[in-house]
Amino acid sequence: MSQIQNGKSFNLHPPRSKSNPYRIMLWAFLSLGAIWMLMQVKQGKVESPFNPTPTPTRSAESYILAAQAYFDAGKLDDPNSDQDAIGAYQQALRVDPQNALIWAELARIQTYSSSTLSTDQLRLNRLQEALDSVEQAAALAPDDSTVNAIHAFVLDWNASSNLVSADDHEAYLAKAETAATRAYLLDPQNALALSFYAEVLLDQNKWDQANQYATQAVKLAPDSMDAHRVLGLVLESWGYYFDAIDEYIKASQITPNLTFLYLRIGLGYRQLALATGDVKSPIYNTAMEYFDKAATINDQLGIKDPYPYIATAKVYSQQGYFMTAAINARKALSYDIANPDTYGQLGMIYVQARNYETALPILRCAVDGCTMSKKDFDGLFGENIILTEDTSVTIAPLPLTNLNVAYYYVRYGSVLAYLNTAENGYCTHSLQLMTQLRLTYPDDPLLMQNVEDNEATCRSLMENPAVIHTATPTASFTPTP
Repeated sequence: MSQIQNGKSFNLHPPRSKSNPYRIMLWAFLSLGAIWMLMQVKQGKVESPFNPTPTPTRSAESYILAAQAYFDAGKLDDPNSDQDAIGAYQQALRVDPQNALIWAELARIQTYSSSTLSTDQLRLNRLQEALDSVEQAAALAPDDSTVNAIHAFVLDWNASSNLVSADDHEAYLAKAETAATRAYLLDPQNALALSFYAEVLLDQNKWDQANQYATQAVKLAPDSMDAHRVLGLVLESWGYYFDAIDEYIKASQITPNLTFLYLRIGLGYRQLALATGDVKSPIYNTAMEYFDKAATINDQLGIKDPYPYIATAKVYSQQGYFMTAAINARKALSYDIANPDTYGQLGMIYVQARNYETALPILRCAVDGCTMSKKDFDGLFGENIILTEDTSVTIAPLPLTNLNVAYYYVRYGSVLAYLNTAENGYCTHSLQLMTQLRLTYPDDPLLMQNVEDNEATCRSLMENPAVIHTATPTASFTPTP
């Protein structure tokens, strides 16, 4: 039906245009393309855009929450999976790689996790990883107080490594002070900045300032593990062991699964027990309870940290229970049978027990390095450490990088002197070791006194080989873990 409008016919169905061959060809090609695409989707060669994603995309915030939960649980680093605080922060960075605070928190966790590793080299490797992470953070947010604070913290712990040279130690501390000062100036009320500034000042022997900033940090953030830990360190450095223990306990109540806190508590009680002069003091038992707690949590978390057993061994050694001390030291050794530092600790215990014949090969492994077969192990340690008949282990010598190692040299030198005969000529090697100590630590009076004692003993024996040496190997210092 049509209507007349303005003198023209109005049709509800307008006339169609004539057929266009190019348009027909285009539609044909489009139809063939659609059919081909449907067949590819059906065969699984092309993913349909309407299919749901196989796994939902997690946000960076969800990984951060997971990392914090892992940290609170004490699961900083699981070498067998990424289900830990370090792994969760790394996942967060894959989602948000430009987030400076995630980089900084990763560095903080990496730094703390270094305390659970078994050798100086592993600890330094982890600290270097932490330094790489925090430098990423500093590049992204150079004016953030928290980033600068954590930068100072990481640099300070790198400076404290037994494997860095004296020049590197000073360089790291100088950089740490610069970062800590900047963190404080950017935000004087940032408790983390105050805490880590205090830790740097403590390592620079600026005790009054360290105490001032650490105390202020605890007041600003009474729920901060970092603040209580650092104040505990400051108080411990002053010899205020009861107060230091109180701060470490508060820190452990905030994060109850960080085992290095229990080690600090145990070491504090051990110092208090030593001060009593009573080898039967019940305070020793309290110290060992905290070492045992650290060992138990480590076992639950799969952490193979030898320090709780070394610390326990030292308590038994101080009490005169040398066999029990050796059992704990062997347990520590079983975690890493190639760890030269543990050999040094175990050798010191055997010297205190006056078992010099056994101390000699163990200290030799720590100072000179050695290779041990199953027969060697069984002869020294019984069946506690398992090696198959066709295997052996090589123990690398400890570099002379710190006073703990220096006293392994002293004890080893004294045992060599004690067991010297005209046939074995042990004193020749003992004097060589004492020369190394003189060249490396000439300004340490206590160490040099021990060196002189060993040298005098060997000179006497070498001048008169017929003299039977009956003096007891001694050293006036016992390293602490």
